[in-house]
Amino acid sequence: MHSEEHSSSPPARRHISNVAVPLGIVAFCVWAFWLSTQFDRVPPILKRGMQPSDFPQLVIGLIIMLAVWLMFRDKSDAPTRLSKMAQMTMGLLIGFLLIAEVDLFLGLSLFSASLAALWGERRVWAIMLVGLISPIAVFFLFDGIFEVRFPRGLLTNFWYG
Repeated sequence: MHSEEHSSSPPARRHISNVAVPLGIVAFCVWAFWLSTQFDRVPPILKRGMQPSDFPQLVIGLIIMLAVWLMFRDKSDAPTRLSKMAQMTMGLLIGFLLIAEVDLFLGLSLFSASLAALWGERRVWAIMLVGLISPIAVFFLFDGIFEVRFPRGLLTNFWYG
């Protein structure tokens, strides 16, 4: 009796996301690693343990290794398309990043109010409350209690003088 060899079916076609997502993560990590090289160095006499850039660079290296591992090990199908709501939320986040270059709290205020409206809040007073109270609470929590100085901007210049 002649037996035919049954060849296994060809491997599932790898979707572009199986490579693009890990490569995007690696590209972001390379940029973050470069940013970490811009940290000030601690003089040797004051150094106790690691330099300020050492820990972020170790974490970035781990993320890069995991992303490369994911690229070769992940055989899952491409994820479904993001919903319109997720895409618009990401658009708002990009808008926040752009406005934050002018002023962090102006960006936070516009982002939080826009996000509340996008996610379905229709009461204007509630949107205004979120857009005003959230950034003010964040500012005074970090500036007053944690003593974190924020970058200068249109609104922060009024407070810092």
